[in-house]
Amino acid sequence: MLASLPSFIRVPLALLALALNILLHVVFIFAFTLFKLLLPVHAIRQACSRALVAIAESWIGVNNVLFGVFARVRWQVQGLEGLRRDGNYLVLCNHQSWVDIPVLQKVFNRRIPFLRFFLKQELIWVPLLGLAWWALDFPFMKRYSPQTLLRHPELQGKDREATRRACEKFRHMPVSVMNFAEGTRFTPAKHDAQHSPFRYLLRPKAGGVAFVLDAMGEALHAILDVTIVYPHGPCTIADLIAGRVREVRVHVRERPIGHELIGSYDEDAAFRGRVKAWMNELWHEKDAQAARMQLAPAGDPTGE
Repeated sequence: MLASLPSFIRVPLALLALALNILLHVVFIFAFTLFKLLLPVHAIRQACSRALVAIAESWIGVNNVLFGVFARVRWQVQGLEGLRRDGNYLVLCNHQSWVDIPVLQKVFNRRIPFLRFFLKQELIWVPLLGLAWWALDFPFMKRYSPQTLLRHPELQGKDREATRRACEKFRHMPVSVMNFAEGTRFTPAKHDAQHSPFRYLLRPKAGGVAFVLDAMGEALHAILDVTIVYPHGPCTIADLIAGRVREVRVHVRERPIGHELIGSYDEDAAFRGRVKAWMNELWHEKDAQAARMQLAPAGDPTGE
């Protein structure tokens, strides 16, 4: 019913509801985080960590309900069979919009371990959300420009060290590590600047994937290859809140982690070449999948 309200009424109501949901859950996240910090007993810390994940999943669940109430999105999702709450996954996805994040959260919430993203360090200053992400063990990465690295070569590899430290923490909890291997959102300008060989994707970066696989080792048991398509064109978070996102298509494929994907990306040139070749092959398959999904009729969203 609320989705049929005029936009000048529906959008403020949706924003208010989303803001209240953030405030309510963040208060509980901060309370349990404080308790966890003040009582650093291993059993208590573990219990608090489980409580924090439950609060975060509740936060996402309420968001999903709100988007369902205020927007009319047609969801076409395939490949969720066999996913495990107690598994450990590396989730690889194409990146088109910030809408990708609520899409992934809706698709995977309470189906796999809580999704954690690598975030830019600057995002820790986002009011309420930045500290909430920190409390939920989201890893923050400080990225350096090529110019900065030339002036300060001692900073080379600092982001990789941060990746390794974050993944070491993840080895002791059920986790799903999310990686947008393209490193940035797709736009036609970025696509042209890269001379990307793919129609719907940017070039993937293999280094981050290799570091996560190396740091997590046997703790990860599978890769989830996720392809997201918005058949009606590019969209933003504002479009989602305003109800202008009409359809989302998602395809999930579980892939094994072979021994050929484990090794030292920095020190082994042959291994580095294998990982890059594997990522390029995966991205060619993903580009073909995206093309089928984009062009398929509504009744067959994945084109299979």
